[in-house]
Amino acid sequence: MTDNLRGALLMTGSMTAFTVNDAFMKLLSEDLPFFQLLFVRSVAVAVLIGVMAWRANAFARRLSPQDKKLVAIRSLAEIGAAYFFLNALFNLPIANVTAILQALPLTVALGAALVLREHVGWRRFLAIGIGFGGVLLIVRPTGDGFTLYSVYALLSVVCVTVRDLAARKLSRDVPSLLVALAAVLGVLAFSVVGAAFVEWQPMDGRDSVLMVFAVLAIIGGYLFSVMAMRVGEIGAVAPFRYTSLLAALVIGLLVFSEWPDMLTQIGALIVVATGLFTLWRERNTARKAPPGLRVR
Repeated sequence: MTDNLRGALLMTGSMTAFTVNDAFMKLLSEDLPFFQLLFVRSVAVAVLIGVMAWRANAFARRLSPQDKKLVAIRSLAEIGAAYFFLNALFNLPIANVTAILQALPLTVALGAALVLREHVGWRRFLAIGIGFGGVLLIVRPTGDGFTLYSVYALLSVVCVTVRDLAARKLSRDVPSLLVALAAVLGVLAFSVVGAAFVEWQPMDGRDSVLMVFAVLAIIGGYLFSVMAMRVGEIGAVAPFRYTSLLAALVIGLLVFSEWPDMLTQIGALIVVATGLFTLWRERNTARKAPPGLRVR
């Protein structure tokens, strides 16, 4: 199995796992407050990933100062992503929120140009601009459907972009389990503060079962996302993010009886098309670069 195929499979698994987790969390939000949900899920995930990291001897790996900084940045970005995304998810249709997240290849390319000083040509900048136009069709900032939670969905994109850029810069020998554990511990610490100020609700058998499945799905999402961003060419791996939109459409229809309107569908198609073009240009440019020169 090539690195690109392995990365594509990992990205597909990550996006599907995250979307399944989103569905379970959205169902749980009907009965339980936000910070209680985040705390319970984070405790379970932290314990399971901690055991896995211990068994894999991940704690024996000493991180360089640069890697420690990147892990800290990634964990802070994970906290922001969890807060903004889940709040948006609980108050907006799952397909709409997931469609906004499809802008990630565009924002990662833009972030690579602005922060990592990687070269991005005018065609990709044009695609990024058109793609953001598609995002505006989805959120419609002047429409009746635009709310604070629409802004939260956009902010979650910013946070995930920072998270992925930080993961991309990590040394290859940093254990993925250690990175994932640091992220979930950050979210756990954040949820502890919030949970102290909400009135907890009892969890019945249905809630407990849904939480178990949510925990299993989010663990898969965490681990696969870290590994996917560190295996193969990003231009070959990143397009498989779009599997989350297919999963969200199916889950939204079957579980929540939701289907996005025509403008949202058009916006999602624009975002996906420009994202795929951006990734194709990136891969094409990298292939034409002289040996030993990494061009974005």
